[in-house]
Amino acid sequence: MIRATVALLALSTPLLAEDLTLPLDPGVKAETITARYSCNGGAPFEVRYINAGENSLALVPVAGASRIFVSTVSASGARYVSGALEWWSKGDDATLIDTMDEAATQQCVAAPA
Repeated sequence: MIRATVALLALSTPLLAEDLTLPLDPGVKAETITARYSCNGGAPFEVRYINAGENSLALVPVAGASRIFVSTVSASGARYVSGALEWWSKGDDATLIDTMDEAATQQCVAAPA
């Protein structure tokens, strides 16, 4: 059994990390991609995408804490869910949707590194 360790970094406390270990099938390589976004003109933040075979996750900071989003079916772009939240990215754009309060939807764009 191979284990991939992912550091979850909270946006408000970038020096603190919590480790999460996920078991993967032998031979599956995990790839981590980091992208920066800014939503509704706010401060830039990092989203980490973890791809390991059939498993795809996005680690998105929400309200000062990292949330784990799991990929799901999408007609276009990449769609991830975490509870009632959806993170939907396509090209340089992304949207953070609270399905319980769609008025809280945030429009996001790629931010420079």
